[in-house]
Amino acid sequence: MSGEPDALAVVNQLRDLAADPMNRQAIVQDQGCLPGLILFLDHPNPQVVYSALLAIRYLAECRANREKLRGELGMMLSLQNIMQKSTSPGETKLLASEIYELLQAASATDSEPAGAAVSSRRKAQFFLGSSNKRAKTVVLQIDGLDDSSRRSLCEEALLKIRGVISFTFQMAVKRCIVRIRSDLKAEALGSAIASTQVMKAQQVVKTENGDEVLVPFAEDGSVAVERNEDLPEYLPEDDSPSQEPDKAVTRVGSSQDGASWLGAAANFLSRSFYW
Repeated sequence: MSGEPDALAVVNQLRDLAADPMNRQAIVQDQGCLPGLILFLDHPNPQVVYSALLAIRYLAECRANREKLRGELGMMLSLQNIMQKSTSPGETKLLASEIYELLQAASATDSEPAGAAVSSRRKAQFFLGSSNKRAKTVVLQIDGLDDSSRRSLCEEALLKIRGVISFTFQMAVKRCIVRIRSDLKAEALGSAIASTQVMKAQQVVKTENGDEVLVPFAEDGSVAVERNEDLPEYLPEDDSPSQEPDKAVTRVGSSQDGASWLGAAANFLSRSFYW
């Protein structure tokens, strides 16, 4: 039907809703949305699969959701299938692997003593951790990252680089936290940001004393960047891993809009699948 959204439109909307921390528990508690996301993990369209993974990753950032996510029928098996499938793109495999390890670590924490649980949580940090040896995290300080239009330019530049897995913005402090493949040089990110011609990035590095220093990237463009030609659509989240809630960036739109679209998405899912 022409007036009915297709699978990609629905999963993209769920992904965008899941990017807002205010919606995450409601999505997981809904009887239709979570099973629908799991079914999307087996969809023939790779863009649908990648967008569903991003939505699940956002949902898993809420610690209270992790046990429910891990225990949902088909979740862990679907993630394993993506990781093992030879036709899955590399970035999709890495994202599925990180979600799988995060949910597995959440399960381990439930049965560990308090001290071991803290250690496990540190190892399982999603954005800043290094649980996946095939991926690494780079923190960028971006001069000129002043508003949503600049952020959009940043997104477009980063998404053109093959090897970028995911990223999140800390708009209040003009930072971007990027997960990339371990064989991708951080300088490629700096070149991508510089290509916008209105922003400039430096890498944030911690010293042995725990102090942060800013390391500028070379400006001669000597780093070769492999471009993404077949890229799933991706909208990164706005909320920050920062511990300062007063500096959080509010997403466009109201909670009422989110709730109404959540209901519409669940209704579409219930008509499209049989559970």
